[in-house]
Amino acid sequence: MGLSNQNIHPILLLQEIERRSREKAAGLPQQEDVKDEWIGIAFSVGRHKLVAPLGQVSEILTYPEMSRVPGAKPWVLGIANVRGNLLPIMDLEGFLHGRNAAARKRSRILVVQHNGVFAGLLVDEVLGLRHFLEENRIRAPRNVELTIRPYVERAYSAMDEQWIVFSMHKLAESPLFMQVAI
Repeated sequence: MGLSNQNIHPILLLQEIERRSREKAAGLPQQEDVKDEWIGIAFSVGRHKLVAPLGQVSEILTYPEMSRVPGAKPWVLGIANVRGNLLPIMDLEGFLHGRNAAARKRSRILVVQHNGVFAGLLVDEVLGLRHFLEENRIRAPRNVELTIRPYVERAYSAMDEQWIVFSMHKLAESPLFMQVAI
């Protein structure tokens, strides 16, 4: 049936257009395997490359100006005013290993808010978002340092690397982390 005939009934014309459209239409792409994905924020502390669950870091800041806190442990770097809120800044390397990291150009502050704890953690560098397939989830390696082990949830294997998942929530719940006074 051709479309040039002026006396075609409108319904027949629409059916012919539909038929031709279906013949020429490409099918929708098939998505056969939907794989579960886990996303985290990768960062470095000392010689460790870690990744924190995306939902456990509320903000990433550059190194702010801050005021020292008298009588606080050495890993408590100070208090910063961030948009009108006082944010305690802690050196994660200093807390974990007893030696404070030097703030550098690439250093960042990861802001954690959990169960009433509002704190910024100095890390050496933020390495960006990392996406891992759940099928690449592995147990945390046995050789994880004792100081980090209480905050480790699991690990992921990707491209011949193991990424240790560091729980900011476990850190915030830690009595050791809450004891900031000397």
